[in-house]
Amino acid sequence: MNTTQTPQPSTSGEEKPRRRFVRRVAIATVIAGLASGIGITAFAQGGGHGGWHRGGFMGAALDPAMVDERLDRMLKHLYVEIDATDAQKQQLAPIVKGAARDLLPVRAKIHDARRQAVELLSRESVDRAALETLRADQLRLAEQASMRFTQALADVADVLTPEQRTQLAERIGRWHGRRG
Repeated sequence: MNTTQTPQPSTSGEEKPRRRFVRRVAIATVIAGLASGIGITAFAQGGGHGGWHRGGFMGAALDPAMVDERLDRMLKHLYVEIDATDAQKQQLAPIVKGAARDLLPVRAKIHDARRQAVELLSRESVDRAALETLRADQLRLAEQASMRFTQALADVADVLTPEQRTQLAERIGRWHGRRG
């Protein structure tokens, strides 16, 4: 008879940080998916200004006037999709533009973190504590962005009718369906 037991997963505090990390990574993934679905890619589109791969949203510096122009264009498409009233249009534009203004600095922080990570990993010896600090900072940043984005989504949902929310959800589903 074999008396060797398989170790059971620990239910102590050592599992909690791992679960917390997985949960935060999942939140960051959801943020990225929602952002692309709602129109953050509108920043990257726009004729001859450069697309996603040529200095769009995650590329070169963005001119605030160009961001406003692209948001206006995206909102016009949204208004048509959901048959928005004039009153809704007046409420939705400040919500979307305010969230974009608040979330745009995240882009610079992501670029800085990427540069920091490359620098840390290219040193002669790897500073694990610095890498961990960088990782923790990025998770805090993702959490803050998630909270702001969720607030904007809820604010938009408050302005829309249930039918319009359904139309928007179907539209987002089609966007994600094309992207896999």
